[in-house]
Amino acid sequence: MMDLLWPDSGRRAASNSLRSTLHVARNVLDPSVGSRYLASEDDSLVLCPGGNLSVDVDAFEEAAATARGTREPATYRTALELYADDLLPEDRYEQWTEGRRDELRQLYLALRVELAGFYEARDEHSLAIEALQKATVKEPTLEDAHAALMRLHVLSGRPEKAVAQYEHLRDALSKEFGIEPAPATRHLRDEIAAGGLPMTPSVGPLREDKQPRIGKHNLPTQRTSFVGREQELVAVKRMLAMTRLLTLTGAGGSGKTRLALEVARDLVGVYPDGVWLVELAPLSEGELVPQAVATILGGAERSDQPLTEALVEVMRGREMLLVVDNCEHLVEAVVGLVDALLDFCPGLRVLATSRIPLGVYGEQEYAVPPLAVPDPKRLPTLETLSHYEAVRLFIERAKAAKADLALTHENGPAIAQICARLDGLPLAIELAAARVKLLPPKAMLGRLGQRLMLLTGGAKNLPARQRTLRAAIEWSHTLLEEGEKTLFARMAVFSGGRTLEAIEAVCDAEGDLPLDAFEGVSSLLDNSLIRQEEGPEGEPRFVMLETIHEYAREKLHESGEAVRDRAGARGVLPDFSGRGRARVDGCGSGIVDGAA
Repeated sequence: MMDLLWPDSGRRAASNSLRSTLHVARNVLDPSVGSRYLASEDDSLVLCPGGNLSVDVDAFEEAAATARGTREPATYRTALELYADDLLPEDRYEQWTEGRRDELRQLYLALRVELAGFYEARDEHSLAIEALQKATVKEPTLEDAHAALMRLHVLSGRPEKAVAQYEHLRDALSKEFGIEPAPATRHLRDEIAAGGLPMTPSVGPLREDKQPRIGKHNLPTQRTSFVGREQELVAVKRMLAMTRLLTLTGAGGSGKTRLALEVARDLVGVYPDGVWLVELAPLSEGELVPQAVATILGGAERSDQPLTEALVEVMRGREMLLVVDNCEHLVEAVVGLVDALLDFCPGLRVLATSRIPLGVYGEQEYAVPPLAVPDPKRLPTLETLSHYEAVRLFIERAKAAKADLALTHENGPAIAQICARLDGLPLAIELAAARVKLLPPKAMLGRLGQRLMLLTGGAKNLPARQRTLRAAIEWSHTLLEEGEKTLFARMAVFSGGRTLEAIEAVCDAEGDLPLDAFEGVSSLLDNSLIRQEEGPEGEPRFVMLETIHEYAREKLHESGEAVRDRAGARGVLPDFSGRGRARVDGCGSGIVDGAA
């Protein structure tokens, strides 16, 4: 504390300053028993040693986590009310406060924008505008909020306000950074000024509409409810309004297809020439991709031109949305077709789902996140627990197998832990929920150590890759090159996040990895088999979902490298200066707990 507050003073002068400051602070807190709130113990200062301490920053962060877990406007409003002002504004230029202040400020702004998204999804435009305006007052250069306000003003019948909003953004960016708004925002402004109505989430119907939107489409009727995902629906439709090719990526079972279908359903009627679904999962050869599109749209098969050219002729003057589902195993063929169609069909937009990005110029990628799960170590109230998307999905799907199942104080903690241990993956949760007829939640929780064996038995009318959790992961694994499969298996020795440095050192300890570790990690990331997160010091760390980690351990065991990798991991760990430790799991493979 002395070094922090009086860095330029000598030890004696700093000590005197500290004692004097403590005396003043205790008198301000309570002249009679100030030490109750601020005490000295050995070489430490202790705030509220009795333990009765409430910190507004902690309360705000906990409320924000609850809001993002429940995804309910009410919990967002509760969290936002706790943010009275920036952290320690009187110390604005003190270096030790800058990082933390900016972190909390960004969290506040993100909550504002997310809340606006929920309002927009419900067509509550005035509330969405109010939330976004508060965000832009706090941060005048927040471009996403300005762009959203522009669209909402148009939808509210006030295009002149939309243009004025753009001018506010342009002035703020010029003053603060000396730059212009992004090309997509400039294009949006030009479209509005020309009298166009930009396609947005709110153009689609209210999700509560009883009558379907009238329009051309071949979308299947869903047999189960769509749970949550309000924020994702808004985000995807916003991005689709700003780009002509949007790819939803994510691990197997993350809900990419269902999200794409719900977005498409909301946009039926927006595109004059229809919304058309092309399912690629049944196809095994790339040359069949143009034929699949032609079969859906009709007309192109009767031409004597090459099929791709014939499709261009059919689609050239049309305004339509093409939903291309499950592209990952036929990426090259999809890229060739989509590239040609987008080049020559200006009214076409493509929404693709794939476990890997397509890699087409102009493509925007949206990584579909897992469903929000509660923290099993800090369970909320039963009412709050029931708002978590993963818990809601479990309960709804479990009722199909056991109609009288309900969330109770007895089974709530077990259900919360099941959802968390299944990483919030919709497919895994649905497969688990189907088992409640045989296993109550507490009994099921005890069997999740072998989740790949437990989570089977999906509906027989589903594709094979969606009937078991193992099949969903294997679908991605089969797309890897042999060297990538080796790296994937060897990464099973890690538990928790790992840096690229640790991966290179442990997985290529003997120099026999069949590919460059950097390229391999990049490919596993593209294939949605690992995720990238930010470490405590800002360094990238790579994490496997637990469901995928279990599959990787199986592959490591099958490879016969488990013993060698255990020894290799232990031999390398000292080089990381104690940042990780080794343990051995039940199958004999070396597991590095959070190494580096």
